[in-house]
Amino acid sequence: MNAIGNLIWLVCGGFFSALGYFIMGFVFCVTIIGIPFGIQCFKIGMLELLPFGKKVVTRPSSGSCLSLLFNIIWIFTGGLYTAAVHLVFAALLFITIIGIPFARQHLKLVELTLAPFGKDIVDA
Repeated sequence: MNAIGNLIWLVCGGFFSALGYFIMGFVFCVTIIGIPFGIQCFKIGMLELLPFGKKVVTRPSSGSCLSLLFNIIWIFTGGLYTAAVHLVFAALLFITIIGIPFARQHLKLVELTLAPFGKDIVDA
């Protein structure tokens, strides 16, 4: 079932969204200061590519000062906007019965795109 969901997700925009995250990851990695943010873009891009069968977990060491600082910077430089977009898509998809599994994936992406530092993606 995960394979079918991932295939439909890719065809309906997941591929292009993941491509955007990968491109931004490469742009961030050009500078030394942007490398941690680029790595987070790659992490989000991988979840955006194949979200079914994955879950987001918080690392035990996620409460470090550096993670908190980077999450604050992330939120103010686009994380809040990106999470809001995923939240709107989730609300729209929850209207239909067929869209509910895809809405759940958008809610998973809200959690990761709002504060990606200190979170990992694991198989569900």
